Amino acid sequence: MKILKKNQLAILVIALMLVTAGYLNYTADSEALEVGVDVNQTNQYAAIGDATLVNSGELLEEKDKQQIINTISTAVTSSEEGTNQSTENEEVKQTNSNIKTDDYFDNSKLERDKMYSQMLETYQKLLESTSISQEQKAISEQEIAKINQTKNAIMIAENLISTKGFADSVIFVNDTSVSVVIKADTLSQEQIAQIQNIITRELKVDISNIHISNK
Repeated sequence: MKILKKNQLAILVIALMLVTAGYLNYTADSEALEVGVDVNQTNQYAAIGDATLVNSGELLEEKDKQQIINTISTAVTSSEEGTNQSTENEEVKQTNSNIKTDDYFDNSKLERDKMYSQMLETYQKLLESTSISQEQKAISEQEIAKINQTKNAIMIAENLISTKGFADSVIFVNDTSVSVVIKADTLSQEQIAQIQNIITRELKVDISNIHISNK
């Protein structure tokens, strides 16, 4: 009888222990649900630092943390380098564009001056020739004076245009028509009027024969 009671008592104690363990597990699970703990989310968004979480609930090894930090630093550096490279590329494009624009004005002036030099040389040879009439020589002298006058007027006009705040300009004269190319992104009506006044005064050309563009 006593043996039976002892066995019953042992069974009762074991049963109580199982019930208590089950209750504790249930309580822990309930608390986790109440505070919205998501193990997968916690592991996914665990902060990198002194208390980084992993699936096992243990802290990351120091070398692992350092590796992650290095990876992030490398990514940030690569992003910054990409941004800097993009900016540098834009600056290079802008510089190349400016160089091409400057070349246009420089080359255009060189070609224009070369043309005038060749014309002057041709008329000068006619003056020195003994096979042409005095009338033809007189015409050559008039053309030489006209070319020199045009060259001087162009030089003065371009200098005056620069005083209006324009970086550069080039003027082409074709008989009674004058074309002006201005180095500028845009031209206002006031600026166009200023250029027209300069061309009209210096080159003696009617406004209707002045053609202005920007580059």
